[in-house]
Amino acid sequence: MFINQAFKKETDFSLVLLDFLKYLIGSIIVFLASLIGQIPLGIAILFSGKTPDSESDIYKLFDSNLFLFLALLSFVFAMIGLYFVVEKIHRQKFITIITSREQVDWKRVFLSFGIWVLVSTVLILSAYFYDPSEIIMQFNLVPFLILVGITLLLMPIQTSTEELIFRGYLMQGFFNLARNKWFPLLMTSVIFGTMHIMNPEVEKMGYIILVYYIGTGLFLGIITLMDEGTELALGFHAANNIVASLLITSDYTVFQTHSIFKDMSEPSMNFEVFFPVLVLFPILLFLFSKIYKWSNWKEKLIGNKQALQSHENSIFNQ
Repeated sequence: MFINQAFKKETDFSLVLLDFLKYLIGSIIVFLASLIGQIPLGIAILFSGKTPDSESDIYKLFDSNLFLFLALLSFVFAMIGLYFVVEKIHRQKFITIITSREQVDWKRVFLSFGIWVLVSTVLILSAYFYDPSEIIMQFNLVPFLILVGITLLLMPIQTSTEELIFRGYLMQGFFNLARNKWFPLLMTSVIFGTMHIMNPEVEKMGYIILVYYIGTGLFLGIITLMDEGTELALGFHAANNIVASLLITSDYTVFQTHSIFKDMSEPSMNFEVFFPVLVLFPILLFLFSKIYKWSNWKEKLIGNKQALQSHENSIFNQ
């Protein structure tokens, strides 16, 4: 099983905690690596000669393409840090936090990517044609082409880094600590959701929007556990952020870009905010389950104590 690939056979709780300490240290190293990646942005802010009072002020200091490039650089360093932590500190192959298969199943990545690009694009275009006053076209060829280059180069690194940290590295780490599957699933979802608490849309719409982020984390965790790998989550997350970057932006989103459309409506808490979590994600779960013939949902999502004990015994016997 994917979540078991970093499993340790220790039964003494102090040894289990000691092993989990490696994950805490590893997380700190990845965070510090991402801070190093933010140095170019910090230098750019310094040379701008202005002192921003808030995160939204930083967006206004630079052209949105330059800001996006500088902001995404930190994830390149975070990915390098994650690779170092997995390979050198935990001494396991990096692919073990990606998938339980012998190699990455790119067909799964591209299928998930394609489905969510299609769904997102249809929803955005439908909203545009339904009420053009709230979503306007702002297409500008040269800035958009630069945006395409930055997005296609760096956005997959950003989304993959987040997925491999939460659905790979931390999921396996919490499994080692809790010896069940529901706790890693819930913990990584909550942490993933609350990591977005500083996003400007949270300030505009209130903390209730975190339900969407936590729900998205839960959905990504479920498809990872059911599919025994992060490929579907990698494809979905990349599609979600690339479409958000290239197709539509607004004044209250975390990345304001030279996208094709701009949402001019005032943000509000309505059913549309929860529509993906309550409607679209369950439909996607059903679709993926049929395509990949998922079964044993209870065992894969909650964990059977007897099965886990059998797994521990098999590792110990080896």
